Amino acid sequence: MKNWIKHTKVLSLATLIAFAGCESLDEINNNPNGVSPADANVNMLMPTVMVGAAKNMNNLGYQDIAGVVQHTQKDGWFSGHNSYDWSPSDWNGYYGLLRTNEFLIKRSEEVGSDFHKGIGLTMKSFLFGMVTDLWGDAPYTYALQGSKSELDYQFPIYDSQEVIYKGVIEDLKAAAAIFASTSSESVIPQYDIYFGGNAARWEKFANSLLLRYYMRISDKLPEIAKPGIEAIYASGNYLTDASDDVVMAYLGASADDSWPTAASYDAGSNFRRLKPANTLLDPMLQTNDPRVEVWFRPVHCRWVEDKTLTVATDPFIRKNGVIQDGVVSLGDEQYLEEIAAGNTFTRHYNPDLLGYELDTREYVGVPTGLINPSAHNLNPTPGQQLENQHVSQIGDVYRLAKHDLLKARLISTAEVSFILAEAATKGYSVGDAKTHYENGIKASLKTWGVSNGYDAYIAQPGVAFDGTAKQILTQKWIASWTSATEAWFDYRRTGFPDFKTGPASMEPVMPVRFPYGNNELNFNAEEVETAVGRLEVSQYGAEIGPNNQWAKPWIIQGTNKPW
Repeated sequence: MKNWIKHTKVLSLATLIAFAGCESLDEINNNPNGVSPADANVNMLMPTVMVGAAKNMNNLGYQDIAGVVQHTQKDGWFSGHNSYDWSPSDWNGYYGLLRTNEFLIKRSEEVGSDFHKGIGLTMKSFLFGMVTDLWGDAPYTYALQGSKSELDYQFPIYDSQEVIYKGVIEDLKAAAAIFASTSSESVIPQYDIYFGGNAARWEKFANSLLLRYYMRISDKLPEIAKPGIEAIYASGNYLTDASDDVVMAYLGASADDSWPTAASYDAGSNFRRLKPANTLLDPMLQTNDPRVEVWFRPVHCRWVEDKTLTVATDPFIRKNGVIQDGVVSLGDEQYLEEIAAGNTFTRHYNPDLLGYELDTREYVGVPTGLINPSAHNLNPTPGQQLENQHVSQIGDVYRLAKHDLLKARLISTAEVSFILAEAATKGYSVGDAKTHYENGIKASLKTWGVSNGYDAYIAQPGVAFDGTAKQILTQKWIASWTSATEAWFDYRRTGFPDFKTGPASMEPVMPVRFPYGNNELNFNAEEVETAVGRLEVSQYGAEIGPNNQWAKPWIIQGTNKPW
């Protein structure tokens, strides 16, 4: 895994040559250092696809989709994150990877490497699954073809979301069969950045993705979903322990290969804008969730109610109880240094004089969709001046460029366990819902290094299993921290958790898709128009037009979900 950046650079050269080369060039224009597509090594084609897929997943799930599912809120540059103020969104980052992956599949067939083809089919399914999950209908059957002599595929038709999901499932079934029956000896381990050529882990990955997509279509195509989930459960070949999670670690050597909010590469700007959302933090505090102290940091300066105070609030902060005359706030780095040295900072207020209560807890989040989130909890330095000393930051680990906890997570054992728990509540033959539910929580706590808190946590009111899908999906949502896309797709399908929008939200209901991007609108307008015509539009987003984030794609049409 440590070599993924090096191999990505090698692959980038090979890929550019493979797709930009022209057979009619004169010999003088040939690159003597280039690699012909006919000679490309399939191993060298894997890292770019794997790295790109993992980064796409993490960049969504840790950042703006974390705002959609209210894991976090931003207190600066927040409109897209908090209020769903989205512009048309292009999918180039997915189709670029899919083109490289298509070459991987083609080249695997040419050299007779079935195992590499299985990897290609798995990654194709993962990427096309993300495309249709995010946008809806999309180019699929005729995508990645370019211009051929018999047909022109430069403006491919959009397949329905139903067709794409069915194709994803069939490709994953084919991939799983390959991994179960084919040797991986042709794989150079360091180029397989997920599993190092481990065939059993690739088979578990493919089967676990199948569980994800079978559950995705379970309300629309139960005749496919039910037997599919039951068959995989019967096989036992899926993720069963947190050590099985499909992840990619970060090198931390540059901005491009570091965790997205690494303070060393952006002076902490992105890090300090992200704050815990009350939607997530409040229930975690109520149940003494041991993951709180990993994911979030106590406030730098805690409010203290003091009815003896003769003014509404202290004008200045207190250090170990002593007023610091003239000091309204400290800078973030100074707070970190002072608190690490054992100092405590507070600020007193009198609710009778102020007229309302402040949040005095050790951990403080931000409510959803505030008009001015940087001013929350009476921040004395709103805007972009300083860190809000009265609201929690996310955990210090997320300042770092790399760490054992900083991994892009494509799919987890926790997710798979909660899928099986939900399937059991649907009456599928997959074992006991309570066992799967508890396994999901155990796996998540193990992932975040707090397994020793399991017994106390599972006994908490609201956590102890009550047999409902709502509880399963709520715990699955919590466990999807940094991988929030699945929580969004679950909410869209089920309506759980019951998210509420805030006063700054563009509409009173949650978005359900990305609008098609400008590249498609400008260069494939006829197909976009056809695809948009298949969306279920409503009064929400009417001012934008039918290509909006509240227009329902096939997967939730006719379900009355999530609203």
